[in-house]
Amino acid sequence: MGGKVTSLLLAGVGGQGILLASDIICKVMMEKGLDVKKSEVHGMAQRGGCVTSHVRYGQKVYSPLARKGDVDMIVSFEKLEALRYLDYLKKGGMILVNDEEIYPPSVNLGEADYPKDIYENLRSQFGKDSVKVIPGPNLASLAGNRRAVNTVMLGAISRFTPGLVREDWKKVLTEVLPGKILEANIKAFDLGREA
Repeated sequence: MGGKVTSLLLAGVGGQGILLASDIICKVMMEKGLDVKKSEVHGMAQRGGCVTSHVRYGQKVYSPLARKGDVDMIVSFEKLEALRYLDYLKKGGMILVNDEEIYPPSVNLGEADYPKDIYENLRSQFGKDSVKVIPGPNLASLAGNRRAVNTVMLGAISRFTPGLVREDWKKVLTEVLPGKILEANIKAFDLGREA
C-alpha cells in the first residue's frame, strides 16, 4: 500500500452491478486511509450498453481517469468487454474476466458474430498468468443469489489488493448491502476470492 497509485478499470454491461462494485472498492480503500478517485461512464446502461468505472487509489491520487497503458487491472464483467479496453492495461497488468456472454445488439440482430476465441486472444497477447477467468454466474448461483456476480468479482479482486484482508471487505459489504441479500453476497464474495 505504498505511495504508488493503483488503477482499476471495471467494464461490463448495464445491469451487472458495476457501479455498486466500484462504490464498494472505493469505500474499502477509503476506510484504509487511502485517497480514492472514481469516474463512471454509463453509456446506454439501461439498454444493456457498456458501463465502465475507473477506480484509482493510493496515498495521493490526482485524476479519476487512468491513461491508456496505465491500468493495473481490467475487471471485465462480460467476456467481450475485456477486449474493448485492452489499450488501457499496463505491461505486466492483470485481466479478470467474468465467464459470461451478453450479446450486444449487433449480434442479436444477426449483423455480427460473437467472438469465440476471447480467452485465447487475451492469453496470447498478455500471457496465461495475466488472464484470470472467473465463473461468476456459477459461483453466484452456488452462493444462493444469481445476481451476486458483481460480489463474486469483488472477491476475485480482493485476492490482488495487497494490505487488505477479507474482513476489510466484509465490513464494507455488511454496511452497504441490505440484510436480506447479505448472507448470499458474503458467500459469493468468498467463492470469488477462492476462485
